[in-house]
Amino acid sequence: MSNSLVTACRNNIFGNPFFTKAQCESNVNPTRTISAAAGEDYSCEFGSSKYYLLCGFGGLLSCGITHTAVVPLDMVKCRIQVNPAKYGGIVKGFKVTIAEEGGRALAKGWAPTFFGYSMQGICKFGFYEAFKILYTDLLGEENAYLWRTSVYLAASASAEFFADIALCPMEAVKVRIQTQPGWSTTLREGFPRIMKDEGVSGFYKGLVPLWARQIPYTMMKFACFERTVEALYKFVVPKPRAECTKGEQLVVTFAAGYIAGVFCAIVSHPADTIVSKLNQAKGSNFVDVAKSLGLLGMWKGLFPRIIMIGTLTALQWFIYDSVKVYFRLPRPPPPEMPESLKRKLGLN
Repeated sequence: MSNSLVTACRNNIFGNPFFTKAQCESNVNPTRTISAAAGEDYSCEFGSSKYYLLCGFGGLLSCGITHTAVVPLDMVKCRIQVNPAKYGGIVKGFKVTIAEEGGRALAKGWAPTFFGYSMQGICKFGFYEAFKILYTDLLGEENAYLWRTSVYLAASASAEFFADIALCPMEAVKVRIQTQPGWSTTLREGFPRIMKDEGVSGFYKGLVPLWARQIPYTMMKFACFERTVEALYKFVVPKPRAECTKGEQLVVTFAAGYIAGVFCAIVSHPADTIVSKLNQAKGSNFVDVAKSLGLLGMWKGLFPRIIMIGTLTALQWFIYDSVKVYFRLPRPPPPEMPESLKRKLGLN
């Protein structure tokens, strides 16, 4: 363990993130490196600065595009959460919104959504790749395999901590545009209004519930996705991943992403409802909102959110993996048990 710690410190990816070049052989087990590299012409090394930057770009596209695309559904979901008596279910929510404000109202909040989730995507995916390599180095090859789910959970939670700090200001503007009638209708108007009325703290009063919503969501999103991909290739796909075309691999990515998204929506929904209500009610706090909603109230809008998050998560993983394919980034296959561990367990 001490040797692994020393190695991780020497190759610390956070020491100089733009100029440090990580070495493949120190970050992943040899079997995965060989499998990933066979017959491939990669544009960069796994774990290099260019690798992280392109992963961040993939996160920007995957989160920014998908969240913006589902703004109409997201707006109706938010309104159901903060005023269920008026908006009822998803169908009624759309009807009431269009009847009162017209079809253009369904696009409210698209700008803060795009910019906020683009920034979040850079941090979410870029830091996830970085933390996953760091924690794998700290554990060592055998422990990293045995505890791989814990690695996925820890790496995604660490990444989302920073991603939410980047997202929170735009999330505050978005929710107010969507749920407060008569408030500013654009990012250009809304952002300076919060700054003038409440100062910087106004952008971050929803940070704690945002962490409560997004960190469990992201932990489920990444860990469930990674293990689902592993299970699909092991039990469902009729041939090894190495024999699958890039298109077939992306189909598996989409399927695993949708499965992960359904679980994500369920795990994070109560906190999502609190975030929506918190940004609607000026001067409220996390505990007061939770008490006022009650246990059942926290689950309002779950069905539209499952549809939204399931589709959104599947598309995010599809776009992210497509970016990796397009830029010829290393894409190691699902982890395999190291030979040394097989020998210890008498499996050879």
